[in-house]
Amino acid sequence: EGEILKKACIIIGLILTFFILYFLQSNFFTWFNIAGVMPNLFILYILFIGLFIGKKLGAIFGLLFGIYLDILIGQAIGVTGVMLAIIGLLAEYFDKNFSKESRVTIMLMVIGTTILYEVGVYGFDVVKYSFPFEIQEFAIILTIEVLFNTLLTIILYPIFQKLGYKVEEVFKAKRVLTRYF
Repeated sequence: EGEILKKACIIIGLILTFFILYFLQSNFFTWFNIAGVMPNLFILYILFIGLFIGKKLGAIFGLLFGIYLDILIGQAIGVTGVMLAIIGLLAEYFDKNFSKESRVTIMLMVIGTTILYEVGVYGFDVVKYSFPFEIQEFAIILTIEVLFNTLLTIILYPIFQKLGYKVEEVFKAKRVLTRYF
């Protein structure tokens, strides 16, 4: 029972954190941007959830938060959700194959997932709305966003890492079961 309560409290905390991040994304970073480009806090957040809690919750939160964002933004519903869910799934793969201790590895994960997300969303928009693919403009915006996300990761990762390991203890606890034959 104590385990279930801990998990429930963490999930509520994750949902509240999403709303705080939404506030930061929609208010603070509209003023604090680089050449009009904002970081994408949701990519970092879903990557964090997937790395420390697991792919199931990473994918579920990515999908649900993404659909909610699509509704708020007025975008085609599901695109953001699918891309964030993919990041949640990839994070579990990263967790199994790479170290969360190395800041360089984490930065490479952030760079890769930011590129994947933005290329996926932009590619969908180009196909759906039939506007011309402007690679130079897209590359500039993508580069700034990747740098911004990476910079935020460098600054915030020590905090994410400490919180992440505490959350990971609850969600990925290894239970030893003994059997008597």
